[in-house]
Amino acid sequence: MEYKNFESVNPMFKDKVVIVTGASFGIGEAIAREFAANGSKVMLAARSVEKLSAIVADLKAKNLEASYVKTDVTIEGECRNLVEKTVEKYGTVNILVNNAGISMRALFDDADLKVLHRLMDVNFWGTVYCTKYALPYLVANKGSLVAISSVAGFHGLPGRTGYSASKFAIHGFMETIRIENLKKGLHVMILAPGYTESEIRKHALIADGSEQGSSPRNEDKLMSPQHVAKWVLKGIRKKKRNKILTWEGRFTALFQRIVPTLIDRGYYYSISREPGSPIK
Repeated sequence: MEYKNFESVNPMFKDKVVIVTGASFGIGEAIAREFAANGSKVMLAARSVEKLSAIVADLKAKNLEASYVKTDVTIEGECRNLVEKTVEKYGTVNILVNNAGISMRALFDDADLKVLHRLMDVNFWGTVYCTKYALPYLVANKGSLVAISSVAGFHGLPGRTGYSASKFAIHGFMETIRIENLKKGLHVMILAPGYTESEIRKHALIADGSEQGSSPRNEDKLMSPQHVAKWVLKGIRKKKRNKILTWEGRFTALFQRIVPTLIDRGYYYSISREPGSPIK
């Protein structure tokens, strides 16, 4: 799959203070690295100290500015601590990228409700908590608030009830924050990649709440995290509102209002063809 190349370094991001959640692997790690490469002061957040420390050490070895705070985004106090530690070290927050998230793969009929609670806790409440404590700084700096979402936030996906519900909730939350701060210069962007090479499918929860353990897709043929990261910076630079990175996603967002039944059938057919799909 071919992707556009973008300018690797943009001076508008130099010395900007950026928080990235879910930064220990995949899209989050790539976003953190991209900001750092563009001269930003990056605070990485995730639960794995081992992974975060290795990434930060690598960035510092390249004379890039980065730090980390161990953060479980499902815990409000830890999200507050993340913002406080960032301000303590760097003085403010210019950009918050809410990337932390998990997925699921199970029919709602079969799923333990704790699976849906977990999805909402990580994906939705993690976004809410981090935004709550970073927002005063973002508004003061006329900065950017970003949420990494999915086509699942525009149209429900079979076998992903908790995931879709959490993404729909994030969209409603982000759009409301945008409107409430309409006259304050805050930039709010929802970015929806396609299927991206990542560990998220390995960690996706199945019906009983355990992790799936393997990906049903050929990860080598998926969108790269680096491509998504470059689009995050480009979207911020161009003050994008919503950015959907695949034609499939764009068609979904457009045509689900015109021919929703056709979109329903398309996703049913597509997901039913995945190896081990719960959709029959």
